[in-house]
Amino acid sequence: MGTRPWIVDDELWALIEPLLPPWPERSPGPRPVSDRRCLQGVLFVLYNDIAWQLLPLELGFGSGQTCWRRLDRWQKAGVFDQLHRVLLTELNAVGRLDWSRACVDGSHIRAKKGAPNTGPSPVDRRKTGSKHHLICDGRGTPLKVITTAANVNDVTQTLALVDGIPPVAGRPGRPRRRPVALLGDKGYDSNPNRDTLRKRRIMPVISQKGRPNIKGLGKLRYVVEQTFALLHHFKRLAVRWERRTELHDAFVSLACSLICYRRLKKPRP
Repeated sequence: MGTRPWIVDDELWALIEPLLPPWPERSPGPRPVSDRRCLQGVLFVLYNDIAWQLLPLELGFGSGQTCWRRLDRWQKAGVFDQLHRVLLTELNAVGRLDWSRACVDGSHIRAKKGAPNTGPSPVDRRKTGSKHHLICDGRGTPLKVITTAANVNDVTQTLALVDGIPPVAGRPGRPRRRPVALLGDKGYDSNPNRDTLRKRRIMPVISQKGRPNIKGLGKLRYVVEQTFALLHHFKRLAVRWERRTELHDAFVSLACSLICYRRLKKPRP
């Protein structure tokens, strides 16, 4: 996406445009700003974490209110989740998803006080925060992210993350949505969850509290920390400003899609 990452190139736009809801043929008012320009305005906010009203008009994105409303409209239509799934399918088709294992972890972020899905952060002097719960494949490709209050225990989101993996096509047979194994640290220690995972034919590789860590687990799980670093490189996700969780999740899904797109475009070693 070049030195200006908010610029949407033709290949990415070809994937996004069919997913966007159409405008009414006879809509009142002036001609709306094009979807492509509005998307670039949304990306500008995602990358730079500026207030919507400070979006530079000279860049041609339209006003911050215009881009915000378009983001809300697209999220209600499920555009970003669909885009993420399309890109996962593309990665799977070229053999760039590692289903041999999936890794789970959580990461705290500060949040606007009083917003839903926020709470006192146990790692930030009980300041108001949220938590991103992430599941990625064995290569660190994000499969699903869930936003909760900061004081929600990781273990409570284990099955929700596994169930949240979308069915990914691109290979012969049924769409894939289950890894062979699930790797987690002691925060995910739960015998009922282990039993449920085994019933779903997923091998739990999760360290137990009060016992030494599973040997070599850290070397396999490091990819989830890398994925969090990539996710929070988008400055809008490092601190949660949106009061509405669904708008924050729209940014999260868009960021996951961009990570997948970069991996798809990266030449094979």
